[in-house]
Amino acid sequence: MNRNKIAILIPCYNESKTIEKVIKDYKSILPQAEIYVYDNNSTDETDKIAKTTGAIVRYEYRQGKGNVIRTMFRDIDADCYLMVDGDDTYPAENAKKMCEYILNGKADMVIGDRLSSTYFKENKRPFHNLGNWLVRFLINFIFHSNIKDIMTGYRAFSYDFVKSFPILSKGFEIETEMTIHAIDKNFKLIEIPVLYRDRPEGSISKLNTYKDGFKVLKTIGTLVAEYKPFLFFNVIALLFLSITFILGIPPFIEYFKTGFVLRLPSLIVAGISLLISLLLLITSIILQIIVKRHHQLYELYLINLKRENNEKVNK
Repeated sequence: MNRNKIAILIPCYNESKTIEKVIKDYKSILPQAEIYVYDNNSTDETDKIAKTTGAIVRYEYRQGKGNVIRTMFRDIDADCYLMVDGDDTYPAENAKKMCEYILNGKADMVIGDRLSSTYFKENKRPFHNLGNWLVRFLINFIFHSNIKDIMTGYRAFSYDFVKSFPILSKGFEIETEMTIHAIDKNFKLIEIPVLYRDRPEGSISKLNTYKDGFKVLKTIGTLVAEYKPFLFFNVIALLFLSITFILGIPPFIEYFKTGFVLRLPSLIVAGISLLISLLLLITSIILQIIVKRHHQLYELYLINLKRENNEKVNK
């Protein structure tokens, strides 16, 4: 099987100011790698510049970073995948080390940790800093992890991770999705601090602080419901159980004192809330069993994927 050992993946949308430098920088650090630029409907000749600089240029016409990465992961076969943004915010100095962790089998995902180095100094958008902190706190708290940079776009992946990752996100929430997937499926993760520099003058960020931030938070909520249904549905069940006690206890106290139910509507609502909380509890137990079964099937799928991969390599 003819397969690239290292593939550098650069999703791009209107990055004509920086794409040439990014390609040259990574080519100098990893000259043996194939560099793929996937153009996402750019209107500023990003694709032409990338071709002239020596990259393999392909196109994804469905708008959104998640759509681009989905197509990249499906199309390209490699032993190591290095994903980097085309905006020249990630220096290439760490690329070789990140790839070595993957090729040596020490990691399935290497995360380029911006937040432990220069991100907060270089980034000029304070709400982005708050958003990164909030997302990191939520995911580490819910999934019992210790990832320092959840939303970095600088990562390296193994073949097994790339070919077994079911991408559902369409936009910038893709980094959050792949981080949660890696934690939940017990992939080998390594974080290394990487330098970060803000976009050069004239280069405009495509990330909308509020719109995309809301999408990321919505993605976290959805993934918690899918990956940890016992936790998700029982939190809601506790809320309804609280309503049950708040509305239900006073009528009972009055009944024992007077022998009459003077707050019948409150008692009815309390009964409905209790019923809902019990249904949510039962739902959480059923869904958690399904999730556990899915984990078992996923492990078997990884075993088969590894076997097929070895057979292809040995041909």
